[in-house]
Amino acid sequence: MNYDLLMQRAINISAPYKYLVKPNPMVGALIVKDDKVLAEGAHEKFGEAHAEVNCFNSLRDKIDEDHVMICTLEPCNHYGKTPPCTEKIIESGIKKIIIGSLDPNPKVAGTGIKRLKDAGLEVSYGVLEKEVRELNKFFFFKHENGRPFITIKIASSADWKSHSKDGSTTWITSEASRKDVQVVRAEHDAILTGGNTIRTDKPRMNARVEFPLIQPQKILLSEQKKWDLSLDFFQDSQVNIIGETNLVKVVEELSKRDLNSLLVEAGPKLVNSFLDEGLCDEMIVYQSPDKLGENGVSWFQNEAIIDKYGLSLKSSYTIDRDKKTVFEK
Repeated sequence: MNYDLLMQRAINISAPYKYLVKPNPMVGALIVKDDKVLAEGAHEKFGEAHAEVNCFNSLRDKIDEDHVMICTLEPCNHYGKTPPCTEKIIESGIKKIIIGSLDPNPKVAGTGIKRLKDAGLEVSYGVLEKEVRELNKFFFFKHENGRPFITIKIASSADWKSHSKDGSTTWITSEASRKDVQVVRAEHDAILTGGNTIRTDKPRMNARVEFPLIQPQKILLSEQKKWDLSLDFFQDSQVNIIGETNLVKVVEELSKRDLNSLLVEAGPKLVNSFLDEGLCDEMIVYQSPDKLGENGVSWFQNEAIIDKYGLSLKSSYTIDRDKKTVFEK
């Protein structure tokens, strides 16, 4: 059997549920026999059945020693919102399983494979591991680094300005870029901003997309305790106000929560504070061809910002009249 092709199929069937399973990983599973896929399943929604269970539920055949399960991620071996998938696999009578990647979650981390081997199953892993990790990069990062993956997103004029000094509000980037931002928001588990942004821009800061999703949580860093809760920002999803000013402590606190990724959308002061603390794994820049000139407030003190913080170019392309550039560590 071509396990690479089968694993790719398992990856492909898991991907459509990207916005509904977070902060859980995307997982796909197949049951095959004689090079034929007899059943498939994916983890479709956070808190509901895992991929392996959905796969078994779609199987019509009776399992024998020639059936093989393909699973993108190591099956769980603990009780969470659902029972352990390892027990379901063992009870099924299947004798062989091919796994894409070990699960970095300490609750699993090799124990799933050990349980299956102890039950007499033939277990192999490492098939298309790179692709599985890339698919779930936020999930792997959180469990391997002990904190959420942090993305900083900014909208900039051609001369690297954030907004006008006189406080006048205007859209810097195009409607197409603003639409793309909604998808970026949808990918993350939480969005963080500062009080000045809420007071000045009065943003909604949710993900306004045309597909079902789990809305990202909203995190407001502000020492101000009382807010007008009728503001758009406080609608649509959970909002957590944090009064701590030390960003290292803020991230330490957020690391204890069920969050794999954090999107920072804020003004120059807070953005630069994150950069100065080394708390940026990826920066997304939407840049307009227009300039704000002397009336604009600069994002950075100098244009060497990318080199200074160890960021390198990942991709760059145009969206309508703007340029979207992604930098990463």
